[in-house]
Amino acid sequence: MSDRSISIPERFDFSYHKDFTEQYQRVLAEGGTSKIALDFSKVSYLDSSALGMMVLFQKKAKNQNISVCIRGAKESAKEILLIANFDRLFDIS
Repeated sequence: MSDRSISIPERFDFSYHKDFTEQYQRVLAEGGTSKIALDFSKVSYLDSSALGMMVLFQKKAKNQNISVCIRGAKESAKEILLIANFDRLFDIS
């Protein structure tokens, strides 16, 4: 089992929906993964649609016994994640 990573762009909003969905569906379909990290190192903005996409992804991963974590979140992006209580759904580091 290997760990995988999905890079998130600087602006994570509905305009990234299609790309994000395609990326995580591809990773989930490949199998052989026990943990997927969302790389937030570039993110400076995210909105409620991004939060919704993340919840949907987390549910799909959980159904396949795959854990999802958030890595590299900083400043306002990390603050938004914590205000939304995403530390209850994801390991944020």
